[in-house]
Amino acid sequence: MISKTTIDQVYETARLEEVIGDFVQLKKAGSNFKGLSPFSDERTPSFMVSPVKQIWKDFSSGKGGNVVAFLMEHEHFTYPEAIKYLAKKYNIEVEETERTDEQKQEANERESMYLVSEFAQEHFSRMLWESELGKAIGLTYFKERGFTDETIKKFGLGYCLDQWDGFTTAALDKGYKLNYLQKTGLTIVKEDANNPNDPRKFDRFKGRVMFPIHSMSGRVLGFGGRILTNDKKPARSGRGGAAKYLNSPESDIYHKSKVLYGIYYAKQAIAKEDNCYLVEGYTDVIQLYQRGIHNVVSSSGTALTPEQIRLINRLTKNITVLFDGDAAGLRASLRGIDLILEQGMNVKVCTFPEGEDPDSFAKNNELEDITRYLQENSKDFIQFKASLLVEEAANDPIKRADTVRDIVNSISKIPDRIKKEIYIQECAQIMNISEAVLFNTLAQIGKKDITDASKKARQQQKAFDVVKNEQLPEKVDVQYELERKIIELLLLYGNKQEQFEDLVLKENDEGDLILEPESLEAKVYEKIYLDLQDDEIELTNAHFKNIYYKLIEELNHKEDFTINTFIADLDQDMVAEISSILMEEEKYMLHNWESKDIYPKEKQFGVSQLVSETILTLRCYLIKRRMETLQNSTEESTEDNSETLEEIMNYLQLNKLLNKKLNRVLS
Repeated sequence: MISKTTIDQVYETARLEEVIGDFVQLKKAGSNFKGLSPFSDERTPSFMVSPVKQIWKDFSSGKGGNVVAFLMEHEHFTYPEAIKYLAKKYNIEVEETERTDEQKQEANERESMYLVSEFAQEHFSRMLWESELGKAIGLTYFKERGFTDETIKKFGLGYCLDQWDGFTTAALDKGYKLNYLQKTGLTIVKEDANNPNDPRKFDRFKGRVMFPIHSMSGRVLGFGGRILTNDKKPARSGRGGAAKYLNSPESDIYHKSKVLYGIYYAKQAIAKEDNCYLVEGYTDVIQLYQRGIHNVVSSSGTALTPEQIRLINRLTKNITVLFDGDAAGLRASLRGIDLILEQGMNVKVCTFPEGEDPDSFAKNNELEDITRYLQENSKDFIQFKASLLVEEAANDPIKRADTVRDIVNSISKIPDRIKKEIYIQECAQIMNISEAVLFNTLAQIGKKDITDASKKARQQQKAFDVVKNEQLPEKVDVQYELERKIIELLLLYGNKQEQFEDLVLKENDEGDLILEPESLEAKVYEKIYLDLQDDEIELTNAHFKNIYYKLIEELNHKEDFTINTFIADLDQDMVAEISSILMEEEKYMLHNWESKDIYPKEKQFGVSQLVSETILTLRCYLIKRRMETLQNSTEESTEDNSETLEEIMNYLQLNKLLNKKLNRVLS
């Protein structure tokens, strides 16, 4: 268990905007920050971070919370993992009591798989540096590639000994379960017919140098392994020798279509440079990083996927795809560019000289030369694609027509209409063809999409008509909204001293009931608590009720109440509820009006009025419900209802007085 002292220190030190900034590109929006949702596919930012309140809210998915909640949602950390991650980031020493065997067993399956993967990375690294074979084979290979000791250690590179079960045996000896070794793909298990209770176990990566694949937060998800022997013998399966590169299989923690190699090391540089270099292999990433180009990631030899592109999209809108000088694979790689365009991102392409790739070019050139080369040779995708395809088409009119259609097809993927038009104009100049023809081609390509969209729209309209005829609009839950407002007032202004106008019900000289105002100075939480107590009102929503009593207790005992310290002790469901309450208004807040000489009145200057109106409105609502209940009882009863009718009349009179105070007209 992590000590309370450590947890408190983590919450006091961690800055939400800094932590989230490692995963999402944030831009200032008044007193808050905005960015693209990391939980859904969106093009308009709806993810908001409040540095003042230290909470975030994602309006596209409905998720929200504090810094720990973000890590638990985004990285699937457990609570202790999130605390440890923050402690490491802010150099806070973690005080922790020894976990019992029972507590270890309670760790969930995903955590067990992470632990196995992290042990594997440490083991392979140790074999590389400490074993004779590791140094002779693995370390020699990395040194020949030009990697320094510092780089090898930074990327956690390693070596799996060329033994059938060397790693598996070491892991089992350390107490790691075979079940998780198999699920992570580190160990291959085959049933032995002669000995069913003792299956045969093999290391998947035997005899390979190892490249750990990290999540955006730095957790080991899986591995890429490169074989170093020149084994030409056919495999027993008859499908040829061992693959040069081998990746971990899909698992609960590793989905290759959603991972980019090097993203953990590159994320801050990508956001800072507002550009991401995309390469093909592990060594391309490492070599460029070693030279000083840090904003570089790789799709790890697999075809680029929308999920991988969205991972980059959280950090920047700009991607520069780096191709080697081998033109053979260029056409296939162009499909990835169309995917990037579909996500509304800006794409540039840079090719290296014949016979060079990002790895060799970075190895043979200094940082200044590499930077200059990338700047001078990065072409807009349309220029690059046109020049490449035009060269292929040569003087063949049919091929040239196909080339034009291919380029216009790429332009059709772009969601922004202005960008589309600009690219069409540029394409017309490059291809020496009229804009009208290109726009016509674009329209033909989009015709099917438009037809499909129209069909879908008609279907939706029919569905809407059915709903319109059958369903009434959902009613607003007045009590829910008022209780929510009470929690918001307590959170924002609970300790604020205010001058209130209290209302006392009295009879005047004519015997009529009147509300006589009395001045009262109190803290907001005291006023709310006393008013609800006097009227014997209890919050009906279970979440709000729980938060309400915790808030009252905290405000009553702590003069230095802050939202950040308060939510540190709550469970994550409550934290999410609180962030939702506090951030809802931020979504519609108007910023920077002062620059236009407009000075709107800030809410905190009318707190006493807001508190009084909220409590009065809740009273009116509950009185109305009470009258409805009494009225229903008179209609159902056959007995004398004179007392009930008198009670209804008293409530009517009180309701009239309260609404008059609220400046509301009753029908």
